[in-house]
Amino acid sequence: MRYSRIPDETIRRLPIYLRGLILASEQGQKNISSNDLAEYVGIYPWQIRKDFSYFGDFGTRGVGYNVGKLEREIKRILKINISQKAALVGVGNLGMAILAFPGFGIYGLDIAAAFDINPKKIGRNVKGVTIENISKLGTIKRRKIKLAVMAVPRKAAQETADELVKAGVRGILNFSPCYLLVPNTVKVITIDIAMDMASLPYYMPAS
Repeated sequence: MRYSRIPDETIRRLPIYLRGLILASEQGQKNISSNDLAEYVGIYPWQIRKDFSYFGDFGTRGVGYNVGKLEREIKRILKINISQKAALVGVGNLGMAILAFPGFGIYGLDIAAAFDINPKKIGRNVKGVTIENISKLGTIKRRKIKLAVMAVPRKAAQETADELVKAGVRGILNFSPCYLLVPNTVKVITIDIAMDMASLPYYMPAS
């Protein structure tokens, strides 16, 4: 089933709800209300109910949501009910941390390949993934990898994105501090840590 006209903000909150449900499940909860889920994730109950309403009626009046069932539904909507393989491009300090990060598995994501230009890193094995020469980026197509994480310098970002698109990638998580031009069939989410941090002082009280 495909959903249309769903706000991007709603889609980006679904993994947050999933994390809350996983925590609730670990604590032995079988059912959960929107108020209880709000306590886990820090989002208003009305917003949770509104987000879920785009996809159907998941809850039961007076009972709430079945934790296991709702967890499965969200995974199905996000298409992470099956393992999704991703390629990492750029294994510098940030890329190395991404490659070693264990949290992707919670969401059914698997960094299955890693690429870099540095000959000193090529061939190195990190968490079971062997770093390959970036010249082999095109091989991810036959390996059926549709997602990519980019942690390359800004000057190499657009060229790398172009190569990923040619290799059949349809989703890019971009850590390079720049805007990428890609076809409409490719989704890019850019995370600029420095830019996000630059907004924090605005919210700080004057000293």
